[in-house]
Amino acid sequence: IPVFILAGLLVHCVFLVSIFDIYFSSPLVHGMTPQQTPLPPPAKRLVLFVADGLRADSLYELDGDGAPRAPYLRGILENNGSWGVSHTRVPTESRPGHVALIAGFYEDVSAVAKGWKENPVEFDSVFNESKYTWSWGSPDILPMFAKGATGDHVYTFCYAAESEDFGAEDAAKLDIWVFDHVKSFFNSSRSNQTLFSALNEEKVVLFLHLLGIDTNGHAHRPNSREYQENIKQVDEGVKEIASLIDNFYGNDGKTAFILTSDHGMTDWGSHGAGHPTETLTPLIVWGAGVNYPQKVTSQLFEDNFLKEWKLENLKRLDVNQADIAPLMASLIGVPFPLNSVGTLPLEYLNSSALFKAESMFTNAVQILEQFKVKMSQKKETTLSFLFTPFKPLSASEQINFLKKIRLYIQQQKYNEAVSLCKTLINLALEGLSYYHMYDRLFLGLSIAMGFVGWTTYVILVIIKTHTNLTKTVPTNKKKSTVLFYGFATAGMIIAFFLLIQACPWTYYVYCLLPVPVWYAVVKEIPVIQDLARNVLSLHIGQSIGFLLVCTLGVEILVFSFFYRSALTVGLLVFAGWPVITQLWIQAKTKAMVWTLLCVLLAIFPLMPVVGREPNIPLVIAAGLLTLLISFFSLASLCKSENKYRDNEVLKVYFYQMFSVALSTYVVSSTHNSLKSKQGLPVMNQFISWMTLVSSPVLLLLSPTFLFERLFSILLSLMSIYLLLSTGYEALFPLALFGLMFVWINMEQEALQHYGLSLKPKLAVFNFTCAMDITQFRHSLHLDDVRRSFFFVFFIVTAFFGTGNIASINSFDPASVYCFLTVFSPFMMGGLLLLKVAIPFVLVSCAFEAVQVTTQLSSKSLFLIVLVISDIMALHFFFLVKDYGSWLDIGTSISHYVLVMSLTIFMMVMNGLAQLLTTQRLGLSRRTKHHST
Repeated sequence: IPVFILAGLLVHCVFLVSIFDIYFSSPLVHGMTPQQTPLPPPAKRLVLFVADGLRADSLYELDGDGAPRAPYLRGILENNGSWGVSHTRVPTESRPGHVALIAGFYEDVSAVAKGWKENPVEFDSVFNESKYTWSWGSPDILPMFAKGATGDHVYTFCYAAESEDFGAEDAAKLDIWVFDHVKSFFNSSRSNQTLFSALNEEKVVLFLHLLGIDTNGHAHRPNSREYQENIKQVDEGVKEIASLIDNFYGNDGKTAFILTSDHGMTDWGSHGAGHPTETLTPLIVWGAGVNYPQKVTSQLFEDNFLKEWKLENLKRLDVNQADIAPLMASLIGVPFPLNSVGTLPLEYLNSSALFKAESMFTNAVQILEQFKVKMSQKKETTLSFLFTPFKPLSASEQINFLKKIRLYIQQQKYNEAVSLCKTLINLALEGLSYYHMYDRLFLGLSIAMGFVGWTTYVILVIIKTHTNLTKTVPTNKKKSTVLFYGFATAGMIIAFFLLIQACPWTYYVYCLLPVPVWYAVVKEIPVIQDLARNVLSLHIGQSIGFLLVCTLGVEILVFSFFYRSALTVGLLVFAGWPVITQLWIQAKTKAMVWTLLCVLLAIFPLMPVVGREPNIPLVIAAGLLTLLISFFSLASLCKSENKYRDNEVLKVYFYQMFSVALSTYVVSSTHNSLKSKQGLPVMNQFISWMTLVSSPVLLLLSPTFLFERLFSILLSLMSIYLLLSTGYEALFPLALFGLMFVWINMEQEALQHYGLSLKPKLAVFNFTCAMDITQFRHSLHLDDVRRSFFFVFFIVTAFFGTGNIASINSFDPASVYCFLTVFSPFMMGGLLLLKVAIPFVLVSCAFEAVQVTTQLSSKSLFLIVLVISDIMALHFFFLVKDYGSWLDIGTSISHYVLVMSLTIFMMVMNGLAQLLTTQRLGLSRRTKHHST
């Protein structure tokens, strides 16, 4: 079995990683020559304000009394400049947002996993192309642009990382820090000749990164007074800085200003996914070379924002976020960033038609350069007779385009030149995407072959070793040798084919994986033939009915990833299980409790996603309810025949109950402290971390009798879960655990019902004694498939029960405020993952108890679980999208990653559950053994 499990883990890791290679590899290419507009630019310098986390509607809409939120910026867009909405892409995080703004390309999804601060890939940016860039703001953002720059001309001034505190009195001080430092920088330059002359050069960029709005949004939500006050402060600051810079340069009219945001934010204070509140950001541009407001009578937009914002008569110019980089480059006359895929938004420019046409031509050539490099790279690594070029942009077509555009510019037909440039840009972008996805079908088919082969193999292993459907067939030595050589030859041909094309090593893994997998399947052909004979001798109706029920079950599971309410339907069907199978006749009370708890748990998937509205009283109620249940359980345990001779065990339970009570107090006290702007109390933080460390230790001190150990697991996990809860989800583990507890009892009844074994006494059942392999049943019963399905269903319920976790924006940073409030993506992410894992652990431990009490080897049940989750994963592999709305793309990836991780995770959970149920740290000198 260990070899089999290792192989399974390896295969699943390959499947999981493959999606990033197939769908989301880095789009960047290197080796292009910089392209620059040959005409003098309208501006000498550019000031870029990025208000992190600022939503378009929060800036543009009017207050309740009809006054603008940002009076200065409102005045600019009404009288001096151009405005619009900048559309960002998923993931709506700070790092990809800034890369799109300043470097002009959208980072691939995998870049998020590589951290905020480092550069996973080297890239060119407007800052790198400038003569000098000075930047002020967050240590998470600024260094990545300085790091990627060639030479020493990008200067950064950052505050300490500790300042980014969600629990701080007021995060607007981060922005005030930036404004103050910019003012003192300009003041000091008057007495520093080197700095003064550098500031007076051309092609200078000043970048102000304002993080206060984002931090206030996370801490207090975007509809809060703090968030809106922060917008006013930013407006004041922008006004002061703009006036300071104009005065410094003697109002020479050579400064261009841009104010925008990297991403928006949901109403519940998170971002990362593709909701319109996250992807719509403001863009206001004014100063040198920028168009004045254009009056219009009507505008057509799908949204109704213009009316709400009272801006129907001012032309709204929407752009994609990456279009801002070429806009900045053309305003100050620097080469367009090499990897930029943005299209210059001409309507923002107030310059001659010639300048616009030339700039657009530069833009087109710069994107075409990337296309050429990408094409030559693909051509070099593909056999010539297999290479299919992108037809619309063959070499002759490219020359035609460029000649035509040049001719139009010479003939002063500037509009025709511009529209031809736009056509060329669109074709070049299509071509880039075509070559980027060139190998997708081929790799996708390889992985799908591997998937189907692996699942078939696991089904064969189950049938061969755990059922009596097949007879043992003697192996034919000669045939198996021929088979081996046949598959080995196929593997060598594939490897040779990949070698000629100089493919990356990962391609070898994906393409060669199906070979051994299918070899293992084909080797079992006698088993398949034997099985076919046996199945035909059974009732056809029964077999088809069984298959239909299985298919329906898996489809409900797949459906639940898109609609959480499918889980409610499933749980309501489960509620009727004792009635359908006549189980209720022999165990009326248990069946009643089972039905009640199923209905209770069915309510959770219908509730709104967690974190939208914090509800601390519910968390406190969950803590008190846990304590109440503990008192009753302890009382009944003390009365039972299984008397405690050592008081050590009772002490462990009291410590655990004290820990739950303490957690309940810490949640309440932390919430009040943050509400009154006093930050996270150090004592609370210390207790939270101590609880996290001590709970697993206390758990391992409890006895390994079935009920006692499970009860101890609940108390330990609840004390951690309460600290990570902000609302109704704190009640979820209690309802889930109640159902799991009854499930263990119900499975006993089912065993008796089908006459599979005698009913062991659960009260004195000990996990450690249950590992005796001789007592296990080795043949599976159809009911075991149902057991496994229940497990997978409960695992999915544990996941989606309290919210759709498939989208990054459903994580609420407020969940971790008992542990830390200073921004730390990996620490916060780790704690949020722990919160997600706790219901999993409860279900896994219950499943471990079911396996042991129904005397089944964990291997056989686990294999059925593996088949169910692999069939689900295959669904999601084909449902992965990289087109359509960004929300769909993000969700489709996370679904696949989820199901794949689920399978790997279940392997880990299986081991963890065994550890949690069977291991015990000895406290007393005497250890007692109860026979089962």
